[in-house]
Amino acid sequence: MSAAASPAASANPSASAAPPPPARLLHATVSVGDTLSELAYPVTATTVVLGALASRDWRPMHHDTDFAVERNGTRDIFLNTPNQAAWFERFVTDWTGAYGRLQRMTFRMLGSIFPGDTMVFGGMVTETGVDETGCGWVAIDISVSVDDDPKTTCKARVALPVTEDDNPWERKGDRWLP
Repeated sequence: MSAAASPAASANPSASAAPPPPARLLHATVSVGDTLSELAYPVTATTVVLGALASRDWRPMHHDTDFAVERNGTRDIFLNTPNQAAWFERFVTDWTGAYGRLQRMTFRMLGSIFPGDTMVFGGMVTETGVDETGCGWVAIDISVSVDDDPKTTCKARVALPVTEDDNPWERKGDRWLP
């Protein structure tokens, strides 16, 4: 599903979607220093609440404005950790396409993201390589910012096909060494 046709984009037509990647992003076409197309998305209360519900996070700071403001001392309800993880995964897979296989993702939350914010995702390739099984790997540094203020930083490692007939999702056993 392309970013423009994704449920999130159709639910919020003002969201800017990254241009669709080539049909199959190959490892050889990626270089250290490559930047990923930005993804900007205006956050609404619905964005925050649906993310909390999807991850079964019933803590009130993610759906109850009064609780978030009066008890937690925050500006409003805010995105929870699993919701941010899902957005990072979307950002990476929008770039890699269906054949990219996310192996690892770690992130550090530096600040909160609230309704009314526009979160902007950006990323850069920091490492590429092929392991002993012939699997192509790419490391990416990613950040989500609001008004150029980084809110969360992320490091991801993803497998990409090395040839047109390679598919990291079909690698198993000795051919998959994450």
